[in-house]
Amino acid sequence: MSKELKFGVPKGSLENATVELFKKAGWKITVHSRNYFPSIDDEEMNCKLIRPQEMSKYVERGTIDVGIAGRDWVRENDSDVIEVCEMVYSKVSRRPARWVLVVTGDSKVQKPEDLAGTTISTELVGFTKRYFAERNIPVNVEFSWGATEAKVVDGLCEAIVEVTETGSTIKANGLRIVSELMESVPVMIVNQAAWADPWKRGKIERIATMLQSALSAEGMVGLKLNAPGDKVEAITKVLPSLNNPTVSHLFNSDWVSIESILPEKEVRHIVPELMELGAEGIVEYPLNKII
Repeated sequence: MSKELKFGVPKGSLENATVELFKKAGWKITVHSRNYFPSIDDEEMNCKLIRPQEMSKYVERGTIDVGIAGRDWVRENDSDVIEVCEMVYSKVSRRPARWVLVVTGDSKVQKPEDLAGTTISTELVGFTKRYFAERNIPVNVEFSWGATEAKVVDGLCEAIVEVTETGSTIKANGLRIVSELMESVPVMIVNQAAWADPWKRGKIERIATMLQSALSAEGMVGLKLNAPGDKVEAITKVLPSLNNPTVSHLFNSDWVSIESILPEKEVRHIVPELMELGAEGIVEYPLNKII
């Protein structure tokens, strides 16, 4: 029997970003509209589409070996799983998602303790209950099926615990953040049995390495140029790099070739400076991975 790794792909807001990340890392995942079993061009992997809110439950019980889900839902489910690595990406930005305690703009509440004896509405019921219980603050936590901001605006509860990346929606609704309860990013999680299996662990670690190398390359480009040998020091001072730029002498010439990796947004400022210093043959190229 051939060996197989069962991998959970997060369905929903992270789905497309995950598929694209795997593509950059070297795997092609094809999602089929009529079922929950995407195909992948790796005979050693079997993928399933699973909602991030449930991912850690399936990983913990061994239905799947490994998956990607938000750290918030892993903590909400209080799942006994191993976190392999962070996968910092999202549908909006690479900012971590924040679960925040929110009240109306005119509320007198200034700190969590001020909510003693009140009702809080949230999707993250388990985590919120534990958060307040650990601080000995008696509150009633109710599950929200959605439109959570509207509940506090309409007076259906005194506060909400809601997720945000930028805080713009909260401000737009005239609400105010009292405190941040948790910061969350997507994480790769694996169950204890799969992690103890040498073959599965090795496979998972290789996948994690390639996915993280693809994330590291986001927003980065390579820059290659030729320059007079006596301008190397001046050019390397204006040319940022992950490490020191690579400099090599051109055959039968006093000129050198210089190569560097830098943020794409800096290229527009740096190229004119390089040209003023005598650089020629400047080539910018995209990067899929940085390891």
